[in-house]
Amino acid sequence: MDTLIARLGIALSIGLLVGLERGWQERDAPEGSRTAGIRTFGISGLLGGVLAAVAHALSYPMVFPITFLGFAATLAVFKLREARSDSDYSVTTVVAGLGVFALGGLAVAGDAQAAAAGGAALAVTLASRNVLHRFLKRLTWVELRSALMLAVMTAVILPILPNQTVDPWGGLNPWKVWFFTVLTASLSFLGYITVRIFGARKGFILSAIAGSLVSSTAVTMVLARIAKSSADPLPLAGAAALGAAVSILRVMSLILLIDPAAIIPAGPAAASAAVVFAGSGLALFYRPRAKPFADVPASNPFEIGPLLIFATIFAAATIASAVLVSHFGSTGLLATTALTGTVDVDVAVLAALQAGRDILPLDVIGKAILIAMATNALCRSGIATLLGPPSFSLPFAVLTVAAGAAAFTVHSILLMV
Repeated sequence: MDTLIARLGIALSIGLLVGLERGWQERDAPEGSRTAGIRTFGISGLLGGVLAAVAHALSYPMVFPITFLGFAATLAVFKLREARSDSDYSVTTVVAGLGVFALGGLAVAGDAQAAAAGGAALAVTLASRNVLHRFLKRLTWVELRSALMLAVMTAVILPILPNQTVDPWGGLNPWKVWFFTVLTASLSFLGYITVRIFGARKGFILSAIAGSLVSSTAVTMVLARIAKSSADPLPLAGAAALGAAVSILRVMSLILLIDPAAIIPAGPAAASAAVVFAGSGLALFYRPRAKPFADVPASNPFEIGPLLIFATIFAAATIASAVLVSHFGSTGLLATTALTGTVDVDVAVLAALQAGRDILPLDVIGKAILIAMATNALCRSGIATLLGPPSFSLPFAVLTVAAGAAAFTVHSILLMV
C-alpha cells in the first residue's frame, strides 16, 4: 500500500509540475477560458496512475489503453473548442496532457524514476519554448544537416558494428575505429557550437581544452581544418598546443591512478613538455594582433572526407601495431608503444604499465611511456601538416619540437643524476 501511495504521489507530482509550467504560460487568461491548467494536469497524472493500478489489480492490461484513448478524445474536444475561440492552432497542450497521463501510468505500473525524469524533461521542454524557437531561427541548414549526420553515425551505424577484433592479429576492432571517428566528429561539432555561443576567443580555447580530455589528436584535426579558412591561424595553433598540454596531464593522471611508481621516470620529462606546450600555446593564443580574432567559418561543422581518412589511418595503425606485438611481444615494448602511441596514447601507456615490472625494469616502462607520448605528439604534428595550412602547421610543429627537446633534456639530466 505504501509503495502504491508513493507511486501515485509521483504521478500527481508529474502532472502538477507540467501544469505549473502550462499555468504560468497562460496566467493572464481569464478564469475558465483554458482547457487545462495546473489542477487539470495534476489530476491527469493522478488519473493515469490510478488507471494503471486498476489495470494491474484486475489483471486486464487493456484497461489502460482504452481509458487513454477516451482521455485523449475528451482533451482533444475541449482543446478544439478553445482553438476555435482563440484562432489557436497549437496542439502542445493536448500532447502535454497525453504525456502526463502516460507518465502517470508509468510511475505506477513501471519505472517510477524514469517516469519522474520524463516528467521533468517534459516540463523543461515546454518551458524552453522561446529558447528553442530562437535556436531554430538561428540554425542554418548546414548545421542541421551536420547534426542529423552525426546522429546517424552515432545511433544507426555505431551499434551495428562488431565490437571485437576481426583480423588475424587481433588489432582491428570496427566498433572502436568508428567510435573514434564519431568522437572526432562530435568534438568538431561541439567546438563549432561552443564558438557560436561564446565567441571565437573563448569558444576555441574551451573546446580545445575540453576535447583534449578525450582526444587531443581529434582536437588537432578539427583545428587544422578550421585553420584552412581562418584569416589568422596562429591562435588556433596556440589552442592546439594547449590541447597537447592537457593531453599530457591526462596521461600523467592515468599513470598516477594505475601505477604511481611509473611517474618517477616519466613524470618530470612529461611535465616539462606540458609546461612548454601550455606556455607557448597561451602566448600564441593571447598575443597582440592588429586584426580582430578570426571567427568560426560559416561552413560545415565537420566533413565526411577527412573523417573517413582519419578512420582509415586509425585502422591501418591498429593492424600494424597488432602485427608488431604478435611478432615481438613484450620484448618489443618500446616499438609497440611507439606505434600504438601514434593512434591512441592512452592505449599505449596502458600497454606499457600492464607489461609489469616483474618482466621489465621501471626505467624501461618509463621510457616506453615517454616514447608513446612522443610518437603521439609527432602524429598530431603530422595531422596538422596534412590537413592545415603552413601558417598553422609550422608554428605547431615548432612548439612540438620545443616541447620534445625540453622533455629529452630533462630526461637526460635525470639519467646522469
